[in-house]
Amino acid sequence: MKNKLITQFEERVFPKTKTHPKFRPGDTVRVNYKVEETGKSSDGGKKFRIQAFEGVCIRFKKGTVDSSFTIRKVGANSVGVERVFPVCSPYVDSIEVLSGGRVRRSRLYYLRELSGKAARIRSRRLPADAQLKTIDHNAKPAEPKKAKADKKKAKKKAKK
Repeated sequence: MKNKLITQFEERVFPKTKTHPKFRPGDTVRVNYKVEETGKSSDGGKKFRIQAFEGVCIRFKKGTVDSSFTIRKVGANSVGVERVFPVCSPYVDSIEVLSGGRVRRSRLYYLRELSGKAARIRSRRLPADAQLKTIDHNAKPAEPKKAKADKKKAKKKAKK
């Protein structure tokens, strides 16, 4: 159990700006995270791009700010790649649950020794009302699409 003072400090320093979907070990997840580009940008600031990492969640460490999860995927030449993501990291852009898996362990480290069909995980049906993508509370609402006629009128005004 954490101290109330520490919990209050964490809530103040790390405000809840995103609501990630609930998932557990065995689920197939796609994590979109920000990668810093090495080149210099024209305005002098840092340049980021979004990169996806898709694989099976083999571990989920619960907590408040210190919670994290480990995703494992099989990359090129059948090489296994694991990556640990902190849940409250500003570099984690979004998390998307692709499919559910039914397992009887909370740590799926035994998948490291398995390959091919032996590493399969039984599927689990996700609830219909489940949140499957990250919700960003600071994002601006999308503007409705303009009709084609409005676009043509705007072009004509620009030409005049």
